[in-house]
Amino acid sequence: MSVALDTRVMKAGSAAIDAAARCLAAGRLVAFPTETVYGLGADATNGAAVARLYAAKGRPAFNPLIAHVADVAAARRLGEFDRAADRLAALWPGPLTLVLRKASMCPVADLATAGLDTIALRVPSHGTARAILAGFGKPVVAPSANRSGHVSPSTAEHVAADLFGAIDLIVDGGPAPVGLESTIVACLDARPVLLRPGAISRAAIEQALGEALLDQGESPSLADGEAPQAPGQLASHYAPRTRLRLKADAVRPGEVLLAFGPVLPAGAERAALVLNLSPRGDLVEAAANLFSHLRALDAAGAGTIAVMPVPTAGLGEAINDRLTRAAAPRRED
Repeated sequence: MSVALDTRVMKAGSAAIDAAARCLAAGRLVAFPTETVYGLGADATNGAAVARLYAAKGRPAFNPLIAHVADVAAARRLGEFDRAADRLAALWPGPLTLVLRKASMCPVADLATAGLDTIALRVPSHGTARAILAGFGKPVVAPSANRSGHVSPSTAEHVAADLFGAIDLIVDGGPAPVGLESTIVACLDARPVLLRPGAISRAAIEQALGEALLDQGESPSLADGEAPQAPGQLASHYAPRTRLRLKADAVRPGEVLLAFGPVLPAGAERAALVLNLSPRGDLVEAAANLFSHLRALDAAGAGTIAVMPVPTAGLGEAINDRLTRAAAPRRED
């Protein structure tokens, strides 16, 4: 059962910015204004903090999150910029999100990118948001600060109505100037692709590019729906090469084990590798470990990954959704 937090509300200013940076550094959740809508921020490099964010929002699945940074230089340390991305970066700071290949050694947690090899990046233009990001000094994931499925919040009052008692701090910077989410463009192929219309028009983006955007269905890598995705899209996540066997109550010969909880199933001692999402049965810890454990087990070279049952309450719903997707039969190319 979740514990109600003593949510603070602070007017934007130096004290609130300092408090927000301290909260983020401690792995806590902070709602703050951007030019688009209010974002719910967590340290993008801290898997446990990202898991708490999902829990606070009641997010139904582990969709990729946008990593917000203070400036273009910080964005370049996280993503690989091609010529199109370089041109579009001229629109930053502003309500534009770019989906790029991850840079080598990108510190953003796998849970924040849904286990993908791509990352969604944005440099917001709101003064308070940029001050918090600069003060914290790391990327911050910040989906809209509301319960999943509710209307996006454009004021601190909207945030409080949804999340008071579920997060640590709300920084009140007045109404969000735009009130509409960022435009999302993928720069993954020869031609950039519009993934989500938003606060910057297609015409403005095409002017910066000097060429027309493709729509998602026109892209070679995005048309079949199995490509890297971003917020506002149907989620497609990291799928291991190794077959998954769900709800395993025993380990068979030749299998590795993705465990959950303090009691392991029969035959666990003969598994070539055992990784436990949470030995104490904590769903937040399990969510934080999910993608990294799947990757490690996939690399073990076993025929099958046996997966112990995970409760469906709270974050367990999203964990089970991800595991079900990863276990689904995949088309052979």
